[in-house]
Amino acid sequence: MKALIFSFSLISVFAIADTSNTYTVLAEQLTLEGAMEIAKNAQHAAKKLNKNISLAVVGSHGETILIFKGDGVGPHNTEAARRKAYTSLSTKASTLQLLRDVKKNPDSSNLAELPELLLLSGGHPIMKNGVVIGAVGVAGGGSPENDDLIASQAGILNRK
Repeated sequence: MKALIFSFSLISVFAIADTSNTYTVLAEQLTLEGAMEIAKNAQHAAKKLNKNISLAVVGSHGETILIFKGDGVGPHNTEAARRKAYTSLSTKASTLQLLRDVKKNPDSSNLAELPELLLLSGGHPIMKNGVVIGAVGVAGGGSPENDDLIASQAGILNRK
């Protein structure tokens, strides 16, 4: 019985030990509804270019929220879209800008060797109040410029 009381006392101490919230943070999370709106915006931008695309939207921790393969788009583009989104999230930059920065700075070239990063155009972070809450990746748009343009027009929170 004394061990049980000691255990409950110990649990109570740990449960209330962090009253200042110094070990936790509240963070905005991109919702499925938000990811679907991003996908809709991207498809609209792709349609203007007469292109089908594959697309991925990841959340703030790199988790896949939404992913799809466009009609007639090669199967490799689905994974490319996911990795572009992950890369953009992880680096907090568009993948086109990252690619350009790496080409200017040879010391950064090792980024291309990290397994999950993909230094191809088509990834853009999704920001809210200056904080990255997710990212979109587009692939299969017919060119690096198309992928970047479509991804840049997909965001829902970056617009004013």
